Amino acid sequence: MAVGCAGCRDGQAFALPFSMAFQPIVDLDSGKTFAHEALVRGVTGEGAYHVLSAVTDENRYAFDQQCRVRALELAARQLSATSDEKLSINFMPNAVYEPRACIRLTLATAERLNFAPERIIFEFTESERVDTDHLLSILKTYRQIGFRTAIDDFGAGHAGLNLLARFQPDIVKLDMDLIRDIDREPAKQIVVKHTLAMLRDFDIMPVCEGVETAEELKVLQDFGVTLFQGYLFAKPAFEAFAQPVLRSA
Repeated sequence: MAVGCAGCRDGQAFALPFSMAFQPIVDLDSGKTFAHEALVRGVTGEGAYHVLSAVTDENRYAFDQQCRVRALELAARQLSATSDEKLSINFMPNAVYEPRACIRLTLATAERLNFAPERIIFEFTESERVDTDHLLSILKTYRQIGFRTAIDDFGAGHAGLNLLARFQPDIVKLDMDLIRDIDREPAKQIVVKHTLAMLRDFDIMPVCEGVETAEELKVLQDFGVTLFQGYLFAKPAFEAFAQPVLRSA
């Protein structure tokens, strides 16, 4: 705890200016936007790598905190306090020292902007190696506060089924490599079909990301999926909420 608190106090500031783009997650069942995912960008729209390549062990905490604030501030400009559309924020588990201490700035920002915690989704990617017990502590704390949680890129990382057996998030986003060309690859269809069945048993909402073609969409809709993200609906919009094309296969 002492080391964590020192990191919170003394973490080097993240000096590189950055902003956010937003990509919608659409609900084709309701015909509405379910959420908007905040994606880091340079201040003039440069890609994520331009910013992420500057993240180090020393400034990771400051970067993670600044991402949350920037995403909330931009989203609050475009969503009314009564909207049911949600904001999805990527977070770095290794940047969280102690969950309740490190969430204070996020909560203060959300209160300042009149942005209800239940409209915020915190998603993490399996690709970051992290102590499972520490990650579970974060996720359970966030759930107690009222945030929703999501696993991003499911099927492409380190945690996978072992984590899912110990904690069931609200949302699981299937990795885009499983979605790409699924209409032409029977093996992917089998993997995705059974993954979706497992998520239904857990009462977890699946999101299929990286959907680019009507053919991919048709297969996924036939499997019962209703939440989608990908270029077929909208590309990320810099500092704005893209208006998705709510097409069906």
